[in-house]
Amino acid sequence: MPRIHHALALFATGMLATSMLSAQSNEAIIAKALSPLPQDLRADATVYTYDDSGNRVTLKVGSNHVECAPTDAEGFTRCGPVSQRARRDLQAKLSAQGLEGEALQMEMQKAEDQGRIPPRIFGTLSYRRFDTPDRIQYLMVISLPNATAEELGMPTGPQRDNALAGMGTPWMMRPGTSGAHLMIPINGTEYSNKGK
Repeated sequence: MPRIHHALALFATGMLATSMLSAQSNEAIIAKALSPLPQDLRADATVYTYDDSGNRVTLKVGSNHVECAPTDAEGFTRCGPVSQRARRDLQAKLSAQGLEGEALQMEMQKAEDQGRIPPRIFGTLSYRRFDTPDRIQYLMVISLPNATAEELGMPTGPQRDNALAGMGTPWMMRPGTSGAHLMIPINGTEYSNKGK
């Protein structure tokens, strides 16, 4: 009997250690998911991911207006407004079905045109982080649906190299389309250095 009790005690200790490691791992995943956000938004933000079928899985329930996903296979960590949750959920479902690239964008546009997802909201802000120095490490993106660079006085030339050197300036992408947005690189700043 003592051997059985000893074995059970070892098993219970092992399970507790595994549970603690898992909890620590989840805490680390959540902390990194929140890292692109300004400090005052982190504590109350939601953290979520998707399963293989594109179903949402909540890792941390939040109460404010932003939510974040853990670092993906490409190395990106992304946060965005809760108001655009339905768009992200549909994109995850479509991606799980094998759609990508232009085909995915066309299907998303079709869903928006049919009213199945809300349109992009002018001025919404999202946050991105990438871990390696060969990419723009911190980036803020402002959605500007259907705007043109001329209307808003924005440049359209990519600033990747300047951003990597800590001298990036904003630039507009996809002007004149529903996916028009302003990229704001913030490499080489006090914020990007503290966020790591």
